[in-house]
Amino acid sequence: MTEEKKTDKKKCADKARAMFVYGVLQLGSSIVSAAALAAIALSFCSLKQQSKVFNECVEEIQATGKSASDAVRFCNGGK
Repeated sequence: MTEEKKTDKKKCADKARAMFVYGVLQLGSSIVSAAALAAIALSFCSLKQQSKVFNECVEEIQATGKSASDAVRFCNGGK
């Protein structure tokens, strides 16, 4: 009987250890996901700024009398 109790306790301890490791992995993956989402959000901010500058460039070139396609070409680095 004591031998059976020892094996039951060992099985329970192994399961508890496995569940702890699983919980730590879940928590770690959640942290990585949150960091990735934050990085994506920050990249959208810079993309918004770049878009604003590009639109201002196009409007400025169009104000000089050039067509929209010529203004876009100029603002993309063309001549």
